[in-house]
Amino acid sequence: MDATGRSEPTATKSPTTVERLSDQVLVVTRTFNGPARIVWEAWTKPDLLKRWWAPRSLGVSLFECEVDVRVGGKYRYVFGRDPKQAMVFSGTYTEVTPTTRLVCTQLFEPMRSAGEAIVTATFNERQGKTELVLHQLFPSKQALDGAIASGMEKGMRETYEQLDELVAGRGKGERS
Repeated sequence: MDATGRSEPTATKSPTTVERLSDQVLVVTRTFNGPARIVWEAWTKPDLLKRWWAPRSLGVSLFECEVDVRVGGKYRYVFGRDPKQAMVFSGTYTEVTPTTRLVCTQLFEPMRSAGEAIVTATFNERQGKTELVLHQLFPSKQALDGAIASGMEKGMRETYEQLDELVAGRGKGERS
């Protein structure tokens, strides 16, 4: 990672940019070498989410993944190192525009009192590549500070690397 908050790009991979825009807003951006349809599927299909969403180097797995990708539909990700001490993110989809935009609430269940974040993911396809912009509006400065202190940024960079590998493989004909 360089001083601007970017991971170092390789010849075929783009950097992940993490920017704190305000006390409550974090934006993560990365371009993936594949069409929006493939990146969208990786974000919305449980079997694919399980392959990239949790940072492997930390020994974390996504044990359960439930998604009902429609307005008013719910999602629930159960993850951790030990299923007996799992953590959970859950929320409700508030806007769904297939292959281009996904908006949802996000609650870290062990810290319900911190409130829900509003997460907007946009998938912008250009010339066979997809720029993913993840805009996260946290309920308070303390909630965002806590997320950053937990190592969220490092974890997101790693999971985006894993997503990049999955997208590249699916773009070459690999299926779930």
